[in-house]
Amino acid sequence: MSAPLILALPSKGRLKEQTEDWLRDCGLPLRAAGGERGYLGRVEGLDGVEVRYLSASEIAAGLFAGHVHLGVTGEDLLRELAEDLEARVMLLQALGFGRADLVVAAPKSWIDVETMSDVDEVAHLYLARTGRRLRVATKYLAQTRAFFARHGVADYRIVESTGATEGAPAAGSAELVCDITTTGATLAANGLKVLRDGLILASQAQLAASLAADWSGAGLALVRSLARIIEARARARETAILSWPPDQDAAARRATAKFSDAAAGAQPFGFLTPTRRLFAVADALAAEAVGPVTVSHPAYVFEATSATVEALALRLASKN
Repeated sequence: MSAPLILALPSKGRLKEQTEDWLRDCGLPLRAAGGERGYLGRVEGLDGVEVRYLSASEIAAGLFAGHVHLGVTGEDLLRELAEDLEARVMLLQALGFGRADLVVAAPKSWIDVETMSDVDEVAHLYLARTGRRLRVATKYLAQTRAFFARHGVADYRIVESTGATEGAPAAGSAELVCDITTTGATLAANGLKVLRDGLILASQAQLAASLAADWSGAGLALVRSLARIIEARARARETAILSWPPDQDAAARRATAKFSDAAAGAQPFGFLTPTRRLFAVADALAAEAVGPVTVSHPAYVFEATSATVEALALRLASKN
């Protein structure tokens, strides 16, 4: 019997709820072993997948160490663990939830500081006047260092935050912060403003695969099945089917011919199209006097292969 494919999912909070909702919407509901408080589970419809419920940070560490094959966690946590993320973990799909921005924020009272260039200038002046470097409070040490280096800011030092980072300037333990925010409200409530060019990372939850895990042929087959389902569901959310009367098929084919490409195609007495082009296709059909035209939305749109999973297979094969 093959070892299970290990899928690590968030164990608590809003990210857990959103992940469960996403999988349920894809037709893959979760069942926890031992009830709601259990730390193991399974995906209905995908035998051979073992779900492990971990914290978001544990999932990121498990992917890097190869203890889990797949995981759902924040991109900010993954990028904080290593600058060479792409060499160790492959991002399979951005999930559209768990959004948060990692930003640089300064006190609102610093009216002349709006950009990283201004920070560089202030840091020089601060060092010359006090003999000390500007302090930046953060939990995201690696990304802060890399971002400041890209902007040529050198006269600063990092104060590692263990609590509420946004409160560091008011407490007198730092002058600037680099922190995660969703709306900016907490930063503003603490007298801070986000710099105009201070966006370090626009993070969201990612389905990621470990390049360090022990992958079997059966494991890759399970990933192909999983990816085919979740990609088909994501594709369906952005797809519409226009249908017309059978006796108007010839005129409808003429009208839709210019829209046929890799993202669209003919159906029996109908046309599959990305929703962003729905009204343009409808206008073309109207110009040929085709009607009535009805619109429906598929539950899934399956493709024969997943380019993402085939890329993963190549990456794994190159290691052997």
